[in-house]
Amino acid sequence: MQYVSTRDVSTSYMASQAIIQGLAPDGGLMTPFYIPKLPGKALEDLKSMSYQHRAVYIMKQFLEEFSVKELTDFAAAAYGPEKFDTPAVAPVRSLDGNTHCLELWHGPTCAFKDMALQMLPHLLTASLTKREEEKTVCILVATSGDTGKGALEGFKDVPHTRIMVFYPRDGVSQVQELQMVTQEGNNVGVTAVRGNFDDAQSGVKRLFSDGELRRTLADRGFFFSSANSINWGRVLPQIVYYISAYCDLLRDEKIAPGQTINVCVPTGNFGNILAAYYAREMGVPIGKLICASNSNNVLTDFIRTGVYDRKRPFHNTMSPSMDILISSNLERLLFALTQDTQEVKQYMEQLNASGRYEVRKPILERLQKLFQGYCCDDRETQRVIGEVYRQHDYLIDPHTAVAFSALDQYRKESGDDTPCVVVSTASPFKFCDNVLGALGVTEVAQGLDALDQLSAKTGLPAPAPLSSLRNKEIRFTRTVEKENMVDAVLSMLV
Repeated sequence: MQYVSTRDVSTSYMASQAIIQGLAPDGGLMTPFYIPKLPGKALEDLKSMSYQHRAVYIMKQFLEEFSVKELTDFAAAAYGPEKFDTPAVAPVRSLDGNTHCLELWHGPTCAFKDMALQMLPHLLTASLTKREEEKTVCILVATSGDTGKGALEGFKDVPHTRIMVFYPRDGVSQVQELQMVTQEGNNVGVTAVRGNFDDAQSGVKRLFSDGELRRTLADRGFFFSSANSINWGRVLPQIVYYISAYCDLLRDEKIAPGQTINVCVPTGNFGNILAAYYAREMGVPIGKLICASNSNNVLTDFIRTGVYDRKRPFHNTMSPSMDILISSNLERLLFALTQDTQEVKQYMEQLNASGRYEVRKPILERLQKLFQGYCCDDRETQRVIGEVYRQHDYLIDPHTAVAFSALDQYRKESGDDTPCVVVSTASPFKFCDNVLGALGVTEVAQGLDALDQLSAKTGLPAPAPLSSLRNKEIRFTRTVEKENMVDAVLSMLV
């Protein structure tokens, strides 16, 4: 399997090179030259397998350099009982006959990023060995909330790596921030940025493209890579859980073999729903891909009009991991829809120069055959949390609530009652204040005491990784202007 840049197919890369580099040299995203099809009986064979074995089977289709034994060892380490609190790893919870919730928050940081970020360090360190790379890799991460902690936990004390995470100072929940600033490990760093997530993400991209900085770090024995979803090693493990969810529904006889399902995904940087698209391309019978956004509804507008315009007010919402106006992974979808790197490059140049681009009508038509976009504000988000809890005795976080709202809007608009998998991306205990408010609580406890309050209200135990934050020391307190992120990197890499 060869990988190419979304902006230039003249140079191809092995999987190990794509994973190490993260971003292509021309600024594009590394993408498989083609998406392999699952063999005819694959879904039937996979339905009786464990999650770990499913991961090996699926990832092997894209990773020819890696042996089955390597991938088996990686999957056992990434998704074992010491990491995840359920043997199912990514269980599917059925709310009714046509609505199923894919829970992706049973890992060590209680968010869906664990599904990829527990695997990525194994893929990256093995890739370094395969390429005989002697320098230490510095992982740069911009986070809107969950990627940061997931990456820090995944790369903590991994040999020959350093990791620096940047997050928007006032753009993450209290629990998310506490998870990051108390992170243990001798190779980790965390810095707050004055600004929003797009400022942090744009700053990281500038660091990647700074030739003088790369030369300085090379002289010190370092080079950059990424753990954001711009890295193919992040997207690939996400494909697994969509295929796994379909297999679970087959195994439990919730759907018939070959039956079509829809998928509804709360979406920010577009990597999660992109993985569902790739699962569909591999042969999983997925019909509509329902893209759910909060008040930062740039993707909703794009899907409906073909115009991507980030020049709009930025909203800090109760679903902060989706507070994004530049959805980087959309570039990979544009490459898939156009099959034209020059067209993709032109769109990205327009976005960088003017903050806006508009795709051609044939591309919009292809997009709309696959995707539907819906959005909701915080008031609707909170209403849905309460409604789902009352109707189904099922507690969801604000991001998942945005997805449930989008699904309801889609079903009312289309009349389509196809079975749907709603992706649940975080534990509700990461957002206690907003969840408690949705349940009618008017006086919310401060700090981590809200965990106990939500537990008492619902009878559900708070996840151990969150409860244990009480006993952890705050290690990182630095805040920088977005223009000074380079100083944080240089001070760490000495």
